[in-house]
Amino acid sequence: MEPRSLIIDCDPGKDDAVALLLAFASPEFDLLAVTTVAGNVALDLTARNALRICEVAGRSRMAVYAGCPRPFLKPLDTAVRVHGADGLAGAELPDPVMTLQPDHAVDFLVDRLMASDGEITLAALGPLTNLALAMVKQPAIISRIREIVLMGGVVEGGNVTPFAEFNIFTDPHAAAVVFEAGAPLTMIGLDVTHCALATPERTRAITAIERPAAATVARMLALDLERREGGAPLHDPCVIAYLLAPDLFVGEAMHVAIETMDVERMGQTVASAPAPGKPANANVLTAIDDDGFFDLLITRLERL
Repeated sequence: MEPRSLIIDCDPGKDDAVALLLAFASPEFDLLAVTTVAGNVALDLTARNALRICEVAGRSRMAVYAGCPRPFLKPLDTAVRVHGADGLAGAELPDPVMTLQPDHAVDFLVDRLMASDGEITLAALGPLTNLALAMVKQPAIISRIREIVLMGGVVEGGNVTPFAEFNIFTDPHAAAVVFEAGAPLTMIGLDVTHCALATPERTRAITAIERPAAATVARMLALDLERREGGAPLHDPCVIAYLLAPDLFVGEAMHVAIETMDVERMGQTVASAPAPGKPANANVLTAIDDDGFFDLLITRLERL
């Protein structure tokens, strides 16, 4: 099979870093570029972290583009309390030698998708600001997207408010643009990712690999395990795992609306069964084979 053409839009972030490493270790992908957005930390740090992860994976020729430094309408509220001041707490990586591409990530996305024949998949691991702005700037790209697979949202509950998940809450207006665009879309929310727990046993298996990329992951997870009982969820790698092994997941077609008006419920992903006037606009994943997920992750980290 031909490798799947893939662009990863992310806000590294520790779990973004693991997702990037999983993608780098997978020959099933033709990874065209990495684009970054403000989210877990500010844009200068997400871009820097993407470069650092490329280097630890031995991918120093990967094109990395920095994108939007803030959400559409809301002020940026980062997750440094989770990811550390630099976004990669525990990673212990040096400053990058690589440099960013000169173009803005949104311009790159528009130009690359317009030059494509519908073969490119977008893996969205952070707030959807870059993707939404690209769609607003050039709507013709929407029909040229093979699929968007995103980490974001939740069917019930939230992690930054009782109703909303971080990525969607950070830029709900951008999320509304993407969910309403009509491109094929798979949503992987907290219902799934909170089951992908890096337990002490699974972290020990990653530590035992004794390779630079795996050691980076192990250090980050060890720090997380000091702060959490039971395990640390690996949200963003679920996107890459789904693209590699969709049989590890269960999903169903739903209509998903993004709450942008009610302040209390801002960023809520309101998921419901398709109905007249509310057609399915997303494949919403609802379950994961977590043992299979970690088997895949560990096997791939052994390759880097």
